[in-house]
Amino acid sequence: MTISLDNAQARSRIQQQHGATWQDYVAWRDSNEIDWQKIAFDQGWLWVDMGTEGPNHASFSDLLTAVFFMWAFLYPEPPLQSYGRCLIERPETQACAPDLVLYKGEAIPRWQPGEPRRIVTPRHRLPDLVGEIADTTLSIDLDEQKQLYARLQIAEYWVVDVKGRRLFAFGLNASGVYQPIQASQVLPGLAIALIEQALERLATETNTAAATWLMQQLRSPSPSTTETAPPEA
Repeated sequence: MTISLDNAQARSRIQQQHGATWQDYVAWRDSNEIDWQKIAFDQGWLWVDMGTEGPNHASFSDLLTAVFFMWAFLYPEPPLQSYGRCLIERPETQACAPDLVLYKGEAIPRWQPGEPRRIVTPRHRLPDLVGEIADTTLSIDLDEQKQLYARLQIAEYWVVDVKGRRLFAFGLNASGVYQPIQASQVLPGLAIALIEQALERLATETNTAAATWLMQQLRSPSPSTTETAPPEA
C-alpha cells in the first residue's frame, strides 16, 4: 500500500507505514508538494516528519554539534567532519537524515558537482557516529531509528532526550547490536555523564553558556567526569 501524497499537508505531522517500498520512499523524498523535515526508510518501514524544528530541539542540537567542535579543538587529529541532517542512503534498503552526523578519519565524503545532494553508499562511506534530538520522537528514536542505524553498522548512536535532559549512548558490539556505553568510543575521553551535565544546564542557561562550561571541564577533566583517556598525541 502506497502512502498517497494528495492533501498531505492536511494530514498528521507524522506519517508512518510498514510494508512500504523504496519507490514509496523516493516519491516522498522527491515530491515538490511535501516540505518534509525528517525522513527514514528501513526495509519496508517508512517514516516522514513534516513538522518544523522547535526552539528546544534547535538549542539541544546546536549544543551537541558544538561538542564535536570542542573535541576537535582539543584533539585536532584525526580530522572530523560534521554533516548534521544530511540525507544518507543505502539504495533499496535504508535511508535516514540524522540530526547529528559525524565522520572521523579518512575518506570523508565530499560532494562533487553533478552528484545527488546526499550521501549515497557505496560511493561514500557511512559516518562513524549519528544522533537524534528527541523532543517529540523519543520512542521512535530508541526503537525503529536505533534498529535502522544498527543495520547500517554505524559504530555509535546517540539519542538526546530533550524533556528529560538525558543522553542515551550506544556502541555497536561484535554481533552488530547496540549496547549502552558510558564514554564515547568514537571520541575518546568524552564521558556521556559529562555531556548530560551540560544538558541539565540548559534548564537555566543558554546553550553557549553550557558549551563554555563543558569546554572548561574538557580542558581540566576530573576522574569523576572522564571515563577513558584522550587520544595519544
